[in-house]
Amino acid sequence: MINPSIHGWIDKFFMEQKPFSDLFPASELDFYTRTRKTGFIFGHIIDFDTEKPIAIDAWLPIEVSKLGLLNTLFQTYRFVKKSNYQEDFILKAHTFYKEIKPKSFNLLKKVLPSNPVSIQLEELIHERVQTSDDLISKNFSNLVTNALLFADILAFKQYLEKGNIPEKYSLRIEEVIISVVSLSLKSKTGISVHDELLQKLVENSVRYTKYSSSKTKTIDDLDLSYLENALEKYYVIDLAGLSLWSDEKVENEERYFLYTLGKKLGIEESIILKSIDFVNGFISAHKDEIPYFNDVNPVKHFYDQTTENVSVLINRNKKRLIKELSQSKELMYLLAQSTKRDLDKEEKRKVKNQLLDICKSVPSLTIFLLPGGTLLLPLLIKFIPKMLPSAFNENSEND
Repeated sequence: MINPSIHGWIDKFFMEQKPFSDLFPASELDFYTRTRKTGFIFGHIIDFDTEKPIAIDAWLPIEVSKLGLLNTLFQTYRFVKKSNYQEDFILKAHTFYKEIKPKSFNLLKKVLPSNPVSIQLEELIHERVQTSDDLISKNFSNLVTNALLFADILAFKQYLEKGNIPEKYSLRIEEVIISVVSLSLKSKTGISVHDELLQKLVENSVRYTKYSSSKTKTIDDLDLSYLENALEKYYVIDLAGLSLWSDEKVENEERYFLYTLGKKLGIEESIILKSIDFVNGFISAHKDEIPYFNDVNPVKHFYDQTTENVSVLINRNKKRLIKELSQSKELMYLLAQSTKRDLDKEEKRKVKNQLLDICKSVPSLTIFLLPGGTLLLPLLIKFIPKMLPSAFNENSEND
């Protein structure tokens, strides 16, 4: 099974997915439609465009994003090159990310040239899918997952077709996206609770420019001359539709905005209609799972998301954790007591120190050792009694 949190996951992905079909995407619209169904376009991935299904129920959001980006890059390679050549794809994807080098993309300095290219690509993708430098946000909040990853796909397609990336390509694409999203939000007939969060998500996802909602006043001021291929135009239309969506509908005035935008882009009305229908259907089906439609209280979202992901980490390492815990009778006793009363200051110190010692021996739990990680220890403590009911019952009986 693939685990995108452990080195070697890219090679494992290709090993499990082989053999690949020789049926490649037939057109840009075909490629885009298949990609859009996965949720990748909206920064909320629900599936992968792979021939062999991949179960992601127990995955962390960042793991889903990492594999989603890798696979979409690979599908772009398959579309452009009409090839399944794994080694060439990995080399080109690695070189591509070395060339784009935005200022915020600091991990390039940390990748060791001595590592295999696939391992180096894993590190680059890990950094690319995130937008925040805050440790806890990076690892536990899908609110800060990069929502504009499809811009990477557009740039990668340019790289594969031309052998290089047009000067300032990513910067100009981001400028168009910022203008369209900002103008779309201004054009809405009513303000919804998610608008500010969506704007913040886009703001946190840009890497080459600064977000500004004041540059473009009307759709007539919108400069779309830089957009040349269909994928760029489909993407802009969908982002506008996402921005305009509220209360499970797009009002007539907002439809007019989309049709006007489509006309400026040279896109047929039938494609605009399909975009509206898809955005409506996707958000209606997954609204409860998409952070920027639910995160009225960011603190609550952070707590809920953190709780869920700590649970995933604990369940993955349950056997190892049980083994380590069973070797410390004092810790087991104190954890059992914590379910019935508040521990005193000295007892809490002992629990903290002994749990951190255990985390050192379980690689997947070293997140608790990093700066800010100790803030998550109460959640770890919360889940342990549920994981070891029989042991805790015995402790209770001995009181």
